[in-house]
Amino acid sequence: MTSGWGFPDFDDHEGVHLFTDPASGLKAVIAVHSTALGPAAGGARFWHYADSSAAITDALRLSRGMSFKNAMAGLPLGGGKGVVLADAPGATISTQQLEAFGRAVESLAGRYVTAEDVGMSEARMKVIASQTRYVSGLPVESGAAGGDPGPYTALGIYLGVKAAAKRGLGADDMRGVRVAIQGVGSVGGGLARLLAKDGAVLTLADVDQTRAEALAAELGASTASAETILATDADIVSPNALGAILDAGTIAGLKAKVVAGGANNQLAEAADGRRIHERGIVYAPDYVINAGGIINVGLEYLGQGDEAEVKARIARIPDRLTEVWDESDRTGAPASEVADMLAKRLIGR
Repeated sequence: MTSGWGFPDFDDHEGVHLFTDPASGLKAVIAVHSTALGPAAGGARFWHYADSSAAITDALRLSRGMSFKNAMAGLPLGGGKGVVLADAPGATISTQQLEAFGRAVESLAGRYVTAEDVGMSEARMKVIASQTRYVSGLPVESGAAGGDPGPYTALGIYLGVKAAAKRGLGADDMRGVRVAIQGVGSVGGGLARLLAKDGAVLTLADVDQTRAEALAAELGASTASAETILATDADIVSPNALGAILDAGTIAGLKAKVVAGGANNQLAEAADGRRIHERGIVYAPDYVINAGGIINVGLEYLGQGDEAEVKARIARIPDRLTEVWDESDRTGAPASEVADMLAKRLIGR
């Protein structure tokens, strides 16, 4: 509902906070969707947007997704998201801007807990942590929960892709399964390496074509352009870049029987979940399959368990996906709608 604010993705958010810091040039949004289950946890991303409205919309959608993700992962955390606006594509965030963002997080007094997302890093989290205690994803000792969430996100997606391959293809293993991966950064690249070890046949794409070609050479994979990868003749398409890439046009062009990847907010609009469903494609709702990273940094912040506990919880991601798919089969509702229903029930909405 727009609730009179003119933003279709406003979903009764508890708070949408806009920050500027003239001294550093910081311009940021922190959206708190829900604290029903605990503090609103979600990473901060540094990205260039066409305008401020696009940045606010992204924060609204991502924070709602974090509420659902944390609930479905069984974490005592709500959902929030931070967005720091870059002046131009490829811009670098300064230490002063990171410090200013840390002060913005601190001003919310624990209602929002930040962590690493697109355009951020462990080193940048350390700078933010110099200004606030409400931060996770910091460097940790071996065997402890926490640190870079990327490898843990990739692990959860890998397990989810295997579950989706079983569901949609009847595949007992990944040998010979053709997987087209869109985005081969920290998460998509980690997923590609795990699948390559299993003998999957990979096609890789990235906005940085050089990065895709380098990883393809390492793994014996082929490449496609970032614009055509979704329409690749593959068994599984795995989106692992930015969101809103599944729309009426791209869904009509899908040749794969499964869509399972880690990008947040893959559906351009809610109706796209039904479009995928009506084509008979098995869809892994993004905030269910990509929960590995928040499980890791969430347990770090909460002080609950070690790396072994993190991996044990990530291993449950296929079970949660199966619950969604089974309910979808029983009711005829799209997997995306079933996941939303289950998540809303968990957070009392």
